Amino acid sequence: MSSGAPRGQGQVVRLSRGASLSDFADRINANPGSLVQEMFNLGEMVTATQSCSDETLLLLGEHLGFDVQIVSPEDEDRELLAQFNIDLDAEVAEDRLVSRAPVVTVMGHVDHGKTKLLDAIRKANVVAGEAGGITQHIGAYQVHVPHDGVDRAVTFIDTPGHEAFTAMRARGAQVTDIVVLVVAADDGVMPQTIEALNHAKAADVPIVVAVNKVDKPDANPDKVRQQLTEYGLVAEEYGGETMFVNVAAKPGIGIEELLEAVLLTADASLELTAPIDGPAQGVAIEAHLDKGRGAVATVLVQKGTLRAGDSIVAGGAHGRVRAMLDENGNQVAEAGPARPVLVLGLTAVPGAGDTFLAAADDRTVRQIAEQRQARRRAASFANSRGRATLETLMEQLKEGEKTSLNLVLKGDVSGSVEALEDALFNLDIPEEVQLRIIHRGVGAITESDVMLASASSEAVTIIGFNVRAANKVREIADREGVEIRYYTVIYQAIEEIDAALKGLLKPEYEEVELGSAEIRDVFRSSKVGNISGCIVRSGILRRNAKARLLRDGQVVADNLTISSLKRFKDDATEVREGFECGLTLTGYNNVQVGDIIETFEMREKPRA
Repeated sequence: MSSGAPRGQGQVVRLSRGASLSDFADRINANPGSLVQEMFNLGEMVTATQSCSDETLLLLGEHLGFDVQIVSPEDEDRELLAQFNIDLDAEVAEDRLVSRAPVVTVMGHVDHGKTKLLDAIRKANVVAGEAGGITQHIGAYQVHVPHDGVDRAVTFIDTPGHEAFTAMRARGAQVTDIVVLVVAADDGVMPQTIEALNHAKAADVPIVVAVNKVDKPDANPDKVRQQLTEYGLVAEEYGGETMFVNVAAKPGIGIEELLEAVLLTADASLELTAPIDGPAQGVAIEAHLDKGRGAVATVLVQKGTLRAGDSIVAGGAHGRVRAMLDENGNQVAEAGPARPVLVLGLTAVPGAGDTFLAAADDRTVRQIAEQRQARRRAASFANSRGRATLETLMEQLKEGEKTSLNLVLKGDVSGSVEALEDALFNLDIPEEVQLRIIHRGVGAITESDVMLASASSEAVTIIGFNVRAANKVREIADREGVEIRYYTVIYQAIEEIDAALKGLLKPEYEEVELGSAEIRDVFRSSKVGNISGCIVRSGILRRNAKARLLRDGQVVADNLTISSLKRFKDDATEVREGFECGLTLTGYNNVQVGDIIETFEMREKPRA
C-alpha cells in the first residue's frame, strides 16, 4: 500500500461508539492522515475528526487486520467511572445492608384504572391532572402500610399504558421488585396487558394481579384469571403461585388486601436489602424543566443515602442538590434506599432512565457529565451521518427529490419526548417521504427553537407536548412563518403527524376508462384535417378527454385529445353508447376506417 498505515495481526482495538479516525490512529500509533487515505482507497470520504459509524470503524479494522471492538455505552460508562474510582457493581459487605421498602411498578393496559388504583392507595387525586384521564408521565410515590403490627413503606411507580410508552414501561420493570398488573374485570386481557406482562417476565420480577373494576355489573374476574393462565400466571386458588386480588379503585374495595399481597410476595420471594451508608446511587425515573425551579428530576435512590447539598451526576446532567421534595411537595433532608424524591439543582434535564450517583465534589460530577455528553454527541453524529460511500452518492442526490417533514419536539418531561420520538419513527412512512427530527428538548417552546426552525432551508413544524409558547415567542413564530402545534395526549399527536406525512406524498393517479368508439368513415377537411365519423361502442365520449387509437388491437397513437365533438352539425359535450358522432383528434391525423378510439381520464387514487 502507498499509505503508511500500520497492519495489525488480529490485534484487538477497543473504540467507543462514534470514535473518529484520530481516535483509531491514537490506539494503533498511526498518523490520522494515513487512515484518511485508507478510507479513501476503500471508497469512503471521511475526515480525521469526523465521528464514524460502527460499520466504518469495523470496515477499516478488517482492512488493516485489526480486531475492532465497539465498546457498549454501559461498558464505556463503567470505564469512565473507574477513572474516578467509582464502581457501581462493587460487592457490599453484609454488615452494611439494611432492609428496604419494595419498589412496586403498576402496569397494565391504557384506561384499566392504574392511576385510579394508586389514587385509592394514596388517597390523593392524580388522575384529574392527567390529560383525558390517561397517564402521560411516570410518577413515583411512597406509602406507609401497617402490616403485622409494623409500619412498612412501599414505593409505587405508575407507568403509562399507551403503546407509545414501551420504553418507559421497560424502564419501570428494570427498577422494580414487584409488578402489580392491573386488568379490568369488564375488559379482560388486552394488548398492553400482555406487553406489560412480557416486560415483567423479562425483568424476572414477581407479579401480583389486581383485577380492577369488580364493582361493575358486567365484571367477570374469573374470566381474567382464566385468560392469564394462558400466559403462565396461575392464581393461587387454582393451585398456582400468583396472587390475584379483586379490587375496585373508585369505591376503594380490596385496597388493603392488595397491599398485603404485595408485602407477602416481597417477604416470601425477595430479600430486599441495600446499604444505607455511602454515596447515593439510583435511577432518574422522570425529569422536566420547571419554570420557577429549573431542571427537576424524580430519582429513586437504590443504594446509600442522598442528602441536600450532595454533588450528583445523572446522565449528562450534573449539579448540587439544592432541595429534595417528597410526593406531597414537602422538603426532606435525606432519602435512603427505595425512596423516590424530587431533586432540584441540576444544570440540565437528565434523560428518563439515566443512572445518577453522588460524588465527592462538584468538579468530579462536572467532568463525568461533560465526558458523557461528548460521547453521546459523537455517537449521535455517527448515527445521523451514515456512510458516505461513492455508491450512495447518487442515492443522496436523488434524495433531493424527496419530500421531508421536519420537526422540533418539545415536551414537559424527557420520558414523553423520548416516547413521542420512538412512536414517530415507528410509523409506517413511505420511502418517498422523510421524517426528520432536527431538535428535541424539555421545557417551554423558546425563541431559539423558533429561530432554529426558521433558519432551516425547509419548512419545520414545532410540536409542543404539554408545553406552550409564550406570547412573544408566538409572535416571532407568526412573523417567521413557523407552525407550532400543541398536544396533550400522545396518540392525537401521532395520528395527526401520520396524516401530515401521507399528505406530503405526491398524489398517485390511476387510469379510468370512459368509453370507446369505432371509426365508420373518414371525412377530409382542409380546415381541421381528418374528421372521424364514429359510433360509440361502450361508455361515453367526452370533449377534451384523453384518448388512444387502436388498429387491429395494437396501439397506433397514444396521448391524444378529443379536440372537437359533434352530433350532426351541433357541438356536443359528450356522446353516449349507441349514438353516432363526428370528432377530431389533436396529435394524430392518419386515422382509418375500422380504427378504435379509447378514451380515459386520470383520477387521483386515495392513499391507504
